[in-house]
Amino acid sequence: MCGIVGYVGKDNAKNVVLDGLKRLEYRGYDSAGIALIINRKLKVYKKEGKIRNLEIELNKLNLFSSIGIGHTRWATHGKPASKNAHPHFDCFQKIAVVHNGIIENYVELRKELQSKGHKFLSETDTEVIAHLIEEELKETPNFFEAFRKAVSRLKGSYAIGVISSLQQDKIFVARKDSPLVIGLGEEENFIASDVPAFLPYTNKAIFLDDFELAVIKKNSVEIFDFNGEKKEKEVHTIPWSIAQAEKAGYKHFMLKEIFEQPRSIADTISGNMSWLKGDGKLEGVDPKSFDRIQIIACGTSYHAGLIGKFYIENLTRIQVEVDYASEYRYRNPIVNEKTLVIAITQSGETADTLAAMKLAKEKGAKTLAICNVIGSTITREADTTIYTYAGPEISVASTKAFTTQLTALFILALYLGKERKTLSSEKLEAYFKLLMEVPSKMEEFLNTERKEEIVKKIALEFYKASDALYLGRYVNYPIALEGALKLKEISYIHAEGYPAGEMKHGPIALIDETMPVIVVATKSKVYEKVLSNVEEVKARKGRVVSIVNKGDKAVKQLSEFSIEVPEVNEFLSPIINVVPLQLFAYYIADFLGYDVDQPRNLAKSVTVE
Repeated sequence: MCGIVGYVGKDNAKNVVLDGLKRLEYRGYDSAGIALIINRKLKVYKKEGKIRNLEIELNKLNLFSSIGIGHTRWATHGKPASKNAHPHFDCFQKIAVVHNGIIENYVELRKELQSKGHKFLSETDTEVIAHLIEEELKETPNFFEAFRKAVSRLKGSYAIGVISSLQQDKIFVARKDSPLVIGLGEEENFIASDVPAFLPYTNKAIFLDDFELAVIKKNSVEIFDFNGEKKEKEVHTIPWSIAQAEKAGYKHFMLKEIFEQPRSIADTISGNMSWLKGDGKLEGVDPKSFDRIQIIACGTSYHAGLIGKFYIENLTRIQVEVDYASEYRYRNPIVNEKTLVIAITQSGETADTLAAMKLAKEKGAKTLAICNVIGSTITREADTTIYTYAGPEISVASTKAFTTQLTALFILALYLGKERKTLSSEKLEAYFKLLMEVPSKMEEFLNTERKEEIVKKIALEFYKASDALYLGRYVNYPIALEGALKLKEISYIHAEGYPAGEMKHGPIALIDETMPVIVVATKSKVYEKVLSNVEEVKARKGRVVSIVNKGDKAVKQLSEFSIEVPEVNEFLSPIINVVPLQLFAYYIADFLGYDVDQPRNLAKSVTVE
């Protein structure tokens, strides 16, 4: 959940680490800290709140160091406070540690270390790591060996970075169940929780796997397993540019990423065209080897999975279940070798999704990941991966990751339909042509200035609302869920998404003359049903905001506000219909003056359970 950055090289580590932390602030912003080795001594600086507070403090000081580690925190153990900010250190302040994850046995380790005279200054689980290393150094003068032994005693999840005045030219790292990547430069190397931290400096990276350690110097990187045996690792070239990770003139990353969606969808189509349209196969999964599919995901990715169920069942006639990954492991799911489990995650590091997929593999299932990050943990664990080509998504509220996931799921459904012969070649070609039209249709909507002004006007009307209800039916019911989630995430307005047909079974009691009811009412086989639902809302004096296609009259007459979107095939309509809901949430949060990209209590990638 938190962000880790480390640097060793020829430049000033203070500046490089701070720059990296700012690029990872979406991972946590309760507090931040940095450790540097200056004149052979370890110096640690921490500040509560956002990284800017730390930066202001450090800029007052004339500091230069060739090695440093930093951390931006999202609190798990211990309240947000300077004393709980990372880095943490040992009793003699010779060892500094940054850590992402949860040390499950920290209470017993802390008691053991306290009995041996160690003094703790924080409420965190992380601090035990520094004291464990200190304790192990009493038994061996070899710092790496002390580090290895200390890490071997930890239970839980962790990505760890360590520097020490006892080893002034090295960063020591370890990883289990939390992401950690090493950036490879010229006379400089980096560590980070996520690639954007070092993209301005290098696009060469090594992704650590579970139970791996590394020792990083400015001219070398050595990887080891937990037994201390050396390992060879593949070097990946990251296809993202630094420009993709910048705001490019937009007020917020979220707005930029909304407008990047047509390009991201087009890239996802072209990036997966070879195995859908050509003679190639989706390696690792035999389309005829399973008779049921389970989709596991969290948050926005879960909503994508719900729509994927419609796609796959309708186009392939394979039974599909969709589960929250966080609940999947605890219901003892029925899984066997005839099951395909699809794990959807933007980052490829979501802890619950990873754990659920590992359970499915243990039960014999074949696994397929839908992911945006090349080289991430889930792409290495799954039997095969369908990549989305969204580029870096920085805003905590997911937008382009969602629409590219829908694109990937539709392509997968077409592929399975082709291979299992539930789709004729004519049908396949027709659906593919319809999919190819989506980017330009979305561009048409986004680039019509009046449309954006209409959404802003509606947002201005409702930004002081205390509640909102979102309704959709059939393939657009999950879009109601996603629209409500976006509003909750960034504006803190209570919102609920419901299947419109369920409105009479409870939510209708909430509707009054102050309640905005956002209805997805584009053309579909359930259009008449949705129209009836809108009439029910209107009869209770609800304030209707409708998403409709051009030329609609019936729903628009019942609506206080309407937003017209281009008409596309019903299955593909969620990809278009979600865009005005993303903009609606964005402008409401902006009008309220909130930090759109970094909403309170949330982080981009949930890497702890």
